[in-house]
Amino acid sequence: MALVHPGQPVRQGLYGVATFYGLLVQLRLWCFRHGWLSSSRLPCPVISVGNLTVGGTGKTPIVILLTEWLKAKGQRVAILSRGYKRTSADRHLLVSDGEKVLVGPSAAGDEPFLMARRCPQVIVAVGGDRAALGRWVLEQFPVDCMILDDGFQHRALHRDVDLVLLDAMDATGIDAMLPAGRLREPLSGLKRATAVLITRAEIQEGVEALRSRLQAIDLPLEECLEVTFKPESLLSVQVEEKRPLEWCRGKKVWLVSGIGNSESFRRSAALLGVDIRGETVFRDHHQYRADDVGEIRTMAQAAGADIVLTTEKDAAKLPPFLLPVDPWWALRLQPEVVRGEERLRRIVLGAGKVAAQ
Repeated sequence: MALVHPGQPVRQGLYGVATFYGLLVQLRLWCFRHGWLSSSRLPCPVISVGNLTVGGTGKTPIVILLTEWLKAKGQRVAILSRGYKRTSADRHLLVSDGEKVLVGPSAAGDEPFLMARRCPQVIVAVGGDRAALGRWVLEQFPVDCMILDDGFQHRALHRDVDLVLLDAMDATGIDAMLPAGRLREPLSGLKRATAVLITRAEIQEGVEALRSRLQAIDLPLEECLEVTFKPESLLSVQVEEKRPLEWCRGKKVWLVSGIGNSESFRRSAALLGVDIRGETVFRDHHQYRADDVGEIRTMAQAAGADIVLTTEKDAAKLPPFLLPVDPWWALRLQPEVVRGEERLRRIVLGAGKVAAQ
């Protein structure tokens, strides 16, 4: 299997820099704990979905899942995101007004655009200052509950629920602070979380390794929930067409991804029973060009691939560069809470009930 354009940066043992970075993070956290830095409150419950590490842990599908739960209970929901790597310079940008998606993935950022498409009737907005962004949204729309995307380190906004995701495929990523490891803050920061969600929990050895580390910092293991991401369907990249997973079984495919965890995408594709002929991997948030697509088209054809399979996040950026005959499809994943779903529902829907009172 060919691997083209490796996208993961090489992490070196920069432990001196990591120690200094850790001290700065600890100082900032100390300032919040002792009132030197303050958090703003919004007049509605805020649920944060965040990381302790850099990289893709599966925040976007979890945000979508929680939004669906809240909507099913009649809650009016807004999603607030930083809009990482967006090209727009607006201080506050409305991605969806709850009726239609207003901007594309370049202006919005990949994840906010995907959340806006997947969550109709939900407000999606991006901006660096999430407290100010939340107030801006509330000035325009009636909202019962807000979900803060990638918000665990955004202490300037008070949150009522703090959910933190750890990836079972990256259990060693919590061994050291950036840049020696992948930690954004010390592991002890998990103690302020409402619950920890271990994602990609089908990697049992990773789950056990993470649980062992969490037990070492005296985090109650009942606080740890487990989530898997299962293939749900295939979507045409160019037209509104959806097909069942069985449709691609046995097909020869070329994989394309520009996400935080390309290995996870590869594993998901393998579950489909396809014949993987090759793979093109870009860095997370890659901005595709016509040359990229042309090169992939040539390699896929040379490998005898029947289809090119990509992620749902990448799919939003590809249509301008495809030909009508290009057989490009996206894999949609569905999260499943395999341990602690009832508890997670109580946490999330409990915050929604506060809004309704």
